[in-house]
This record gives sequence, C-alpha cells and structure tokens, in this order.
Amino acid sequence: MRSRYSAFVVHDEAYLLRTWHPRTRPVGVDFDTTMRWTGLDILDTHAGTPFHTTGTVTFRASFRGGSMHERSRFERVDGAWVYVDGEFLA
Repeated sequence: MRSRYSAFVVHDEAYLLRTWHPRTRPVGVDFDTTMRWTGLDILDTHAGTPFHTTGTVTFRASFRGGSMHERSRFERVDGAWVYVDGEFLA
C-alpha cells in the first residue's frame, strides 16, 4: 500500500499498472496533476501475511484540502501482492 501511494505521489504509472491485478487493471492511470498528496495513514489490515492469498488494507490518504478513506483488496498473483479494487469509506 505504501509503495502504491508513493507511486501516485510521483505519478509512476508503470509501477501502478504493474502492481494492479490483471483482472481489474485499467489501460492507464489518469493522474490529477493539481492533487498534492500530503500523507498516508494505515488504519487497519486484515490477512495479507505470507500464509494468505488475499488481504485488505484500510487507509486514509491526505491531500491538500482533504483526504480519502478506502479499504483496498489485494491478492497474490505469481507470488506478488497486487491491488484488486477498493471501497471508499465515509
């Protein structure tokens, strides 16, 4: 999760696409060039250990003027954790 947040901050599309599940991966990433990310707080994790094939990360990503709160789902593909999708939370 932290590496994907960092990739959003620096607009590293190649990394984001590489770490996105093939089933849900978009063709490209549409970055908002006016967005200024200011921090990431991991609020909760579930599963996602070396003994699991799925896991979730609940986080709050702050940006100038606000924040977004999401629960992201990850799965292992060929041994690597990849982002599947997320649910925005209030």
